[in-house]
Amino acid sequence: MTAIDPATFDYALERIADGFSRPTHLTHPGDGSGRLFVVEQAGQIWILHNGKRLSTPFLDIRERVGSRGNEQGLLSVAFHPQYAANGRFFVNYTDTRGNTVIAEYRVSNNPDQADPSSARVLLRIEQPAANHNGGLLLFGPDGYLYIGTGDGGGAGDPINAGQRLDTLLGKLLRIDVDNGQPYTIPPDNPFVGLSGALPEIWAYGLRNPWRFTFDPVRELIFIADVGQNAQEEVNVASAQAGGLNYGWRLMEGDQCYRSANCDPTGLVLPVAVYGHDSATGGCSVTGGEVYRGERQPLLNGVYFYADFCTGNLWALWADADGESWQHALVSRVNIQTTSFGLDEAGEMYLLDRAGGVYRLVASGHRDR
Repeated sequence: MTAIDPATFDYALERIADGFSRPTHLTHPGDGSGRLFVVEQAGQIWILHNGKRLSTPFLDIRERVGSRGNEQGLLSVAFHPQYAANGRFFVNYTDTRGNTVIAEYRVSNNPDQADPSSARVLLRIEQPAANHNGGLLLFGPDGYLYIGTGDGGGAGDPINAGQRLDTLLGKLLRIDVDNGQPYTIPPDNPFVGLSGALPEIWAYGLRNPWRFTFDPVRELIFIADVGQNAQEEVNVASAQAGGLNYGWRLMEGDQCYRSANCDPTGLVLPVAVYGHDSATGGCSVTGGEVYRGERQPLLNGVYFYADFCTGNLWALWADADGESWQHALVSRVNIQTTSFGLDEAGEMYLLDRAGGVYRLVASGHRDR
């Protein structure tokens, strides 16, 4: 929670680097090196060190990646929590047939170069359409790997993937990459042993959770789920609560989808929504990170997210009671934000589809 109103700050973007080609993800390896890793949609990962891009990519798998579709390509990288010791990392991409691939790689003897021959495919998910691939890999505070998957594309989730438990589409998956070949299922996954349900599923009812994040301080997960025609949404839940249903395609945002009547009982409703039909709206939510840096400690615990089309920058924060949430439009950034990211110190970055990497700077706190 935060005792300050994030809308009382001025926000700006400080350019750190540019010249990337359709960057999709930024993260750090957690090894104390201070390096940032920038993922490009076509299939390369580059290292930024002290604001400069190294001359050779960390990983180049362009021959494996299919990126013709706007939402296809190399979409994220996740470094193992013990990466400094084991050199393991994982990527999420669509292959040349358009299907989702989760693969493991290892770093080479050169810490700035991956070993391309170390590839090991963990999971393939057939995609019926080119859009709604999800795309994020993220290790949770529990050490398990979480995978966000979209509903497979097509307007209105025509195969009802979001609500079905016999498909990995429209889900948040959770797997153990430290045991088994190619992985094992955590024993406390909510649908283990349930007939007709896939045991990898951790949560369901998602349309296209392009970006989600964990706040280990408050043990929460934030999921920004891209909407259909009317609303964009952000969901917040306990990171320890499995089996949650986020509502799609029964609901879009906090409204019934298609039907005038739907029963929201048992569904996780979003804590923040914005519409497509107003100046404060947009077309596609880009989540989002929780600020835990040192440059602006008053914003500790605030979740920031943006709209891809309008550049609207939003803040979401807990009330003093820690139970209810407020959100506000705090700025407008002149970029198409494809992803947020954090460095090892907790400072926040935004990626511009046009190729720039920016640090979010907050200043000028004022009373309202």
